[in-house]
Amino acid sequence: MNKIGRFELRRVLGKGAQATVWLGFDARLEREVAVKLITAGADVDPRDITHWLQEARSVSRLTHPSIVPVFEADVQDGKPYLVFEFVPGRTLAEHVRARGALPPHEALALMLGVLEALQAAHAGGVVHRDLKPSNILVDGSGRARVMDFGIAARLNDRGGVAGEGLVVGTPNYMSPEATRGATPTPAMDVFSAGLVLVEMLAGQALVRERDPYAAMRRIAEQDLALPAELPSTVDDPLRAVLRRAIARDPAQRFADASAFADALRQWMTPRSSESEAGAASNSGTLDFLLRRMRHKSDFPALSDSIARIQRIAASEHESLASLSSEILKDVALTNKLLRLVNSAHFTHAGGGSISTVSRAVALIGFAGIRNMALSLVLLEHMHDKGHANQLKEEFLRALMAGSLAGELCRVAREGEEAFIGAMFQNLGRLLTEYYFPEEARQIRSAVAASVRDAGSLAAQAQAEAAAAIGVLGLSFEDLGLGIAKSWGLPDTLQRCMRRPDGEPPARVPDKAPERLRWLTLAANELTDTLLRTEGDPTARLAAIAERHARALGLSVREIQSATEQARHRLAQAAQAMSLQVAPNSPARRLLATVVAEAPPSAADADTLAPHTLQATVTAFEATRIEEAPPRINAAEVLAAGIADITNSMVESFKLNEVLRMILETMFRALGFRRIVFCLRDPKTETLTGRFGLGEGAEAVAAQFRVPLKGGADLFALVCAKGADTLISDATVANIEAKLPPWYRSHVRAPAFLLLPLTLKGAPFALIYADKAQPGGIELGEKELSLLRTLRNQAVMAFRQAS
Repeated sequence: MNKIGRFELRRVLGKGAQATVWLGFDARLEREVAVKLITAGADVDPRDITHWLQEARSVSRLTHPSIVPVFEADVQDGKPYLVFEFVPGRTLAEHVRARGALPPHEALALMLGVLEALQAAHAGGVVHRDLKPSNILVDGSGRARVMDFGIAARLNDRGGVAGEGLVVGTPNYMSPEATRGATPTPAMDVFSAGLVLVEMLAGQALVRERDPYAAMRRIAEQDLALPAELPSTVDDPLRAVLRRAIARDPAQRFADASAFADALRQWMTPRSSESEAGAASNSGTLDFLLRRMRHKSDFPALSDSIARIQRIAASEHESLASLSSEILKDVALTNKLLRLVNSAHFTHAGGGSISTVSRAVALIGFAGIRNMALSLVLLEHMHDKGHANQLKEEFLRALMAGSLAGELCRVAREGEEAFIGAMFQNLGRLLTEYYFPEEARQIRSAVAASVRDAGSLAAQAQAEAAAAIGVLGLSFEDLGLGIAKSWGLPDTLQRCMRRPDGEPPARVPDKAPERLRWLTLAANELTDTLLRTEGDPTARLAAIAERHARALGLSVREIQSATEQARHRLAQAAQAMSLQVAPNSPARRLLATVVAEAPPSAADADTLAPHTLQATVTAFEATRIEEAPPRINAAEVLAAGIADITNSMVESFKLNEVLRMILETMFRALGFRRIVFCLRDPKTETLTGRFGLGEGAEAVAAQFRVPLKGGADLFALVCAKGADTLISDATVANIEAKLPPWYRSHVRAPAFLLLPLTLKGAPFALIYADKAQPGGIELGEKELSLLRTLRNQAVMAFRQAS
């Protein structure tokens, strides 16, 4: 049994040039720990060991939720070792490798945890000096935790530059003054933290020198420029913060971690105008609540998803492909959206079942898919079991208001804005219910105590606003507007979210923004009346309809009919989204009775006999990694996609849309990490990546260069032979040696599939797909046959298009 001290060494968690980290077990305290064995040579000076132990004692006194505590530090047989708390999860380096560039709000939320840890360390007189992604852990809740405060580095980085003091750290993440062996300061850690944040946002390190001395010279002598890989979501204000964090001159840098964190929080907090945010923003309550929400693990992801979908849908330059690619990043969102598209409400749009997001977007349009996606993104994040019924009620209330606003709208071009505006009038209440359930309960209790007449909507609204201000410091409306600004929702939608005062106008307003405000108010009041009325709501609905009829330009009967139609659509949507509502829930009052329909069955389009993949390289035993069971039936998704694509090709079709549908079907069915389509460039006689889906697919596609003549690497051989090839483990030496340099440098997927496309025996395109685990791609005979059918459909599409 491997042991060091009293700790049993069970398995290696990670290994680097300077140390090996083991999962250990402390039999005395009966707990798992992480044991870091320092790779120290025989020439380690005993004085260095003494200093190292002194630093370990200093670090062990640090206590903060974002710092991984040091339990013990010792030396055995000349081998120094450290014992840390074992934190299940992965390092930030592994996290970025798996995810690619992180969305800004997610990256900044992680960095704020790191900076809080550094702030606590600096207050305790400790400077990290070796901050880098591999020394930051991302735990199971998505929180960043900092470890290894330069203790290990001290034993390995001996000697200074030009004879100056001790140089401690990792060259690619050192500050300029650290490369000279200067006295440690908090500003050194700020510089390293800036480099880590740039890496999270770009998906790769800013300094990537293999020669450590070249890295230190570059950092010491050059002003580092931000990488071209930074996405457009990293705007100019955030770039300015990054430049200041990595300024070569410490005097131009943030003085400490606290100042850096404040600048990041300021960027993350939306600016509120006096007219729309009022005193709530001035008091700092909104800022405080937003900070609390951003520390929740999923709020940054929720915010980024909504902001990206809205930005894509609102842009004149984005394509249908951009919106479908964004939706496909979330498997659960994709499945729910397709079920919703195929519900009874939408079946007329496509003339049959729709199995790909690409086709759904093409048939239903940007605005319709955006509305569904935004509502589903909200639902996907509202899944806390502790108060699930209340969350369902709030979500269905919002969705009903949106659906009813769309039914009531008589100006076609305003229908989509009416849907989102009415739904998001409830945003502040919905998010409070999810992120602050205890405060939400207090508000509901206060409203119930002050208002006994459930039919008095004005009294209800006033009581709710007063209760929210009393508990949260601001109304649901102001909270919702503050969040809407941070998500980049357009001004027209934000105006809809602020309810108008007074009585409805005596005629339909001339200006669209005013029309939408009264329309969304009417939809929400009708929804609230349904939700709060026990027994027959007809009389109360009629009273609300009569109050708003002239402002809407509709009769009472038309408003009642629209309400009933919206209830039917909501029931169909709830069924498609698998939303089960408890029989005693008030939300049941929103749903009309709907008869369940049998799900559409896809035609069996399997036209190829099953085949076994024949690799072009020597066979080998692949290491098998057990994966979670698939959430969908791969063969069914593949067959449905084939039927959908066949229907598209009967009509007049666009080649790119069909190709995207083919890739999307493969991507969804088999759970690939990414998939790329490559096409022959006649000028260079190479296959180049044109587009893709999944993690960093566009960046990966840009790397593909497969020669069609004279190439000797694996990709060139596969294409020359036209051989469908599955590489189960690309890390095996005899496989890795055959991979092209561009693949080893920029892609490095451990398992991938190659499907060449040929015309008249000559390759002209290639479909590439990969997974992040060796042995992760498993294909039965039926799946393989259906994959080849899809590949053949791509060939047929080219033939028809030409």
